[in-house]
Amino acid sequence: MLASVLVANRGEIALRVIRTARRLGIAAIAVYSEADADLPFVSEADDRVLLGPAAPAESYLNGAAILAAARRTGARAVHPGYGFLAENAGFAASVIDAGLTWVGPPPAAIEQMGDKINARNLVERAGVPVSPGSRQAVPDVTAALAEAERIGYPVMIKAAGGGGGIGMSAAADPEQLRAGFGTARSRAERFFGSPAILLEQFLAASRHVEVQILGLADGRVIALGERDCSVQRRHQKVAEETPSPGVGPQLRSAMLAAAVRAGEAVGYRGAGTVEFLVDEPAQRFVFLEMNTRLQVEHPVTELVTGIDLVEQQFRIAAGDQVSFDPASVASRGHAIELRVYAEDPRRFLPSPGTIGEWAEPAGPGVRVDAGYAAGNTVTPFYDPLLAKLCVHGADRDQALDRTRSAVTGFVITGLKTNLPFHAELLASAQFASGAYDTSIIDRMRAS
Repeated sequence: MLASVLVANRGEIALRVIRTARRLGIAAIAVYSEADADLPFVSEADDRVLLGPAAPAESYLNGAAILAAARRTGARAVHPGYGFLAENAGFAASVIDAGLTWVGPPPAAIEQMGDKINARNLVERAGVPVSPGSRQAVPDVTAALAEAERIGYPVMIKAAGGGGGIGMSAAADPEQLRAGFGTARSRAERFFGSPAILLEQFLAASRHVEVQILGLADGRVIALGERDCSVQRRHQKVAEETPSPGVGPQLRSAMLAAAVRAGEAVGYRGAGTVEFLVDEPAQRFVFLEMNTRLQVEHPVTELVTGIDLVEQQFRIAAGDQVSFDPASVASRGHAIELRVYAEDPRRFLPSPGTIGEWAEPAGPGVRVDAGYAAGNTVTPFYDPLLAKLCVHGADRDQALDRTRSAVTGFVITGLKTNLPFHAELLASAQFASGAYDTSIIDRMRAS
């Protein structure tokens, strides 16, 4: 096992990684910005290094400063968490070149899957279903109009090098395509350093379902079930559950096999996620993208399988066997995750401020992965995720009941949170029935 690890992240995921590292006897080193000095992940680490000012470019996106902190503390490995530099192939390569262990997939896999056009082409060759779409970057509006005619409206405009819903919009006709293309292109260049745009056929009323994969140290790739991520605002996930209530056994088997093929196509190692759009009535699916990192919603998979995914990341990075039998993974019960944000519960706009009271719910099947505590200040510099409320039950009905109670028992004062929205979601007949898709929040807000 690794002797020490520098956790190149912040908030709840940094604390999550630190706690598993310490349980395994790995010394955990935190890096932090001036704005985060008082957060729990900093105090819980075995060692800590100030990176710089609050701005991400001067702290969590400063690869040189992170490597300097690793040298200063004698760290033997780097775990990137998710976001920031987690899917930066150049940073991963620099960690390896510095003689450190990168707790993540090979840089080549990150690079190959980081470009959505290349990823589509690659997995299609591996036999994974893809929707009609661009095989190369669309250079301008004229080309986009021609490509949309070939694909067929409606189309989704997407930043080829991006994620998180940034630079993404749907166009139902040429007028909407003209209006959306320039915006998507400028946002892609601003946020991802590349103006490359792709078009895909837009599947209305689809579900967003992803498969958790693990690339083992011996070269095998396995799947650990699927997660439904269809509850989204601005193409960003808010709630997830497993198993997906919209996926039958035959479709599940096909999706898991396709995800494994996608991982094998790039020689994947460690934890990763292959995402699909699902046409539930037809019980068919198409590839969306691959995230070459740990996902925010990984706890729901952990709750139904009993497998600590961060532990497996450490084991695989060290060249060890995983702690479970890959041939006999069983899924038990149902799990739900709600992302608790510091944001207005109706418009979903960030709401920074200082936390007054912080009281976490407890009870059978309830797990809270938090990044803050009472007295901490939520600043405007980073994603406003406060915590993840994760709940397990013997079946979906029990998981829903326990989640409703947990939302009621989660008390955060001093700033706005989206807990009232989660209460609204759980009271929704559509969500309770399981018969929902990616437009559920839009329909809730329109009613």
